[in-house]
Amino acid sequence: QVQLVESGGGLAQPGGSLRLSCAASGTIFSINAAAWYRQTPGKQRELVAAIRSGGSTVYADSVKGRFTISRDNAKNTVYLQMSSLRPEDTAVYYCNAHCSISYADYVNQRYLERWGQGTLVTVSS
Repeated sequence: QVQLVESGGGLAQPGGSLRLSCAASGTIFSINAAAWYRQTPGKQRELVAAIRSGGSTVYADSVKGRFTISRDNAKNTVYLQMSSLRPEDTAVYYCNAHCSISYADYVNQRYLERWGQGTLVTVSS
């Protein structure tokens, strides 16, 4: 059973920083593509940042230059470093990852998609 466990959310002041972590647990060989999404009440979940297995990244225009997505393959963990936070960054942040549970699955590009439980980020003075 593969699960994604998020941590690092909380309260930050405008202009401050937070780092979110998303660790894959259970029987897993590797994380392929991964991403962070966020959602506020009454709105659709939106992509914040994504990272491919090779390390290439993509960001929403609203967070470019302020947020950085990264990964530690040895730890099967994905991070989102958030800086210069704004009140409009307040949301529940969700981790999404496509995981291989074995080397055979990795070679054959068979992935399980998983979502984390969400972590609340509040930016307020």
